[in-house]
Amino acid sequence: MWLPANQPAQFYAGGGSIEALRGAGKARTDHGPEDWVGSTTTRYGMATDGLTKLDNGQWLRDAVRGHPENWLGKAHAARFGGDPAVLVKLLDAGQRLPVHCHPSDAFAQKHMGSHFGKTEAWIIVGTPADGGNVHIGFQEDLSESTVADWVAEQDTTAMLGALNAVTVKPGDTVFVPAGLPHAIGAGVFIVELQQPTDLSVTLEWKDFLDSEAGGHLGFGYDVVLDCVDRSAWDNDRLKQIVRHAESESPVTDLLGPDAASFFRAQRIRGGASLDASFSILVALEGSGTIRTENGDVAVNKGDTYVFPHAAGPATVDGELVAIRCLPPEVTL
Repeated sequence: MWLPANQPAQFYAGGGSIEALRGAGKARTDHGPEDWVGSTTTRYGMATDGLTKLDNGQWLRDAVRGHPENWLGKAHAARFGGDPAVLVKLLDAGQRLPVHCHPSDAFAQKHMGSHFGKTEAWIIVGTPADGGNVHIGFQEDLSESTVADWVAEQDTTAMLGALNAVTVKPGDTVFVPAGLPHAIGAGVFIVELQQPTDLSVTLEWKDFLDSEAGGHLGFGYDVVLDCVDRSAWDNDRLKQIVRHAESESPVTDLLGPDAASFFRAQRIRGGASLDASFSILVALEGSGTIRTENGDVAVNKGDTYVFPHAAGPATVDGELVAIRCLPPEVTL
């Protein structure tokens, strides 16, 4: 199923790169920096904001819940029920994002009433010409009191300066484990895979959010700061999560085994053979045809599609280059 842009309002600027990919007039450019593609996840505290609506007026979430094995396959449905267990976004950072992190599954279950935390990964698809900046993980081990003081004082200089500054270019990927503090720099455009929640602990809330409460989601910083990874991330550790994954192969695994229990992503090209799976497709370049057991689908640059597991195996013809986003790896 072809999907139009789905851009819930956000607190930060962006959207131009999403429109440039999708085509003029096909996306918001005013504070629409996130396109939630094939989303069955709502924004934090909202009833429907963030959900994808199908052409027939039904929420994709409700369609999947109604026929989970059709959409997700038997093994996935047995493990996760009617939840795809993945959220895909196009994210266009029109300005630097604040320093923040996300809770783990265990922390979210204990403190936030959520089955999922929010491990995520970034597939870099656009940056300024000389590369884009992202900030990932503290350079040194930090005490609980140090981080708490920075947050209380909203010491942006200290928080940002304590993180590792990393230059990324198109073709790079970054796996971001839960708890890892990070900030995405202005001009970085990504396909982002996440666990299906909108749980963010915003350490740097001043000048970004309306209130301090938005930073700790109403739970209090005394609670949520316990989810922050305060350990040192040296170059050896960073090399495990930041890598270059460019390849001319028909199918390239972009995120590797460490991410597979959370989500998976492939760069696919003409000649690819694809297994049956619920999947969300983001076409980055060219055009081509996805040939499934149920018929052929023409795909052009900027298109986004959701495919049910029941579509079966598929092949890719043409000059298409796309990102195929997949749920966690599950076997019976």
